[in-house]
Amino acid sequence: MKDKDLKRLLDQNREWAAAITASDPEFFQNLAKQQSPKYLWIGCADSRVPATQLVGMVPGEMFVHRNVANVVVHTDFNCLSVMQYAVDVLKVEHIIVCGHHGCGGVKAAMENSQLGLIDNWLRHVQDVIRDHEPELSHINDPERQLDRLCELNVIEQVLNVARTTIVQSAWQRGQELVVHGWIYGLEDGLLRDLGVSIDCAEGLEAAYQGVTEGSGQNRER
Repeated sequence: MKDKDLKRLLDQNREWAAAITASDPEFFQNLAKQQSPKYLWIGCADSRVPATQLVGMVPGEMFVHRNVANVVVHTDFNCLSVMQYAVDVLKVEHIIVCGHHGCGGVKAAMENSQLGLIDNWLRHVQDVIRDHEPELSHINDPERQLDRLCELNVIEQVLNVARTTIVQSAWQRGQELVVHGWIYGLEDGLLRDLGVSIDCAEGLEAAYQGVTEGSGQNRER
């Protein structure tokens, strides 16, 4: 990247900060004192899916973790540390797992592309493909098949979040916490609720089965 490109970023930052200060002179002073978000967003690292901008939120309103293909793995201490801090310290009330249609990571997993180190990470998405092969094999349109896999991947990650000791412990102590699955459309900029929301340990399996079975029957083939 050329120096002028970096300077443009710094200039735009100053303009952004000046605009916020002009509308709310105390904004940054108050923001620096504490953060009290109600939401944890677990999303894809894709540059086209900026978490807070999608929902019209300002800094301080949403805690965010992003990785390739919005995967939640029980051995990923980066993701788990973010989740633990959000749930146990910040006391968020909602965890939103958000994927997006046309996800490059999901597509690479579906096509079994050989990209290097990331291939190991995308094995988790290939597990989703294996588990849902009967449904995916009946979708003839490749683009629609990819989008459905993106949705199924979100549902699987919601289940993974709900199964973590972090979330299970929060529910056991009576903490109000709901895990949701959303999908974002790059083609229209709209978020869609996938209909999977889990607020207790007892509802975990029922929510998962209801969404995968119900939505699978209503998809265009």
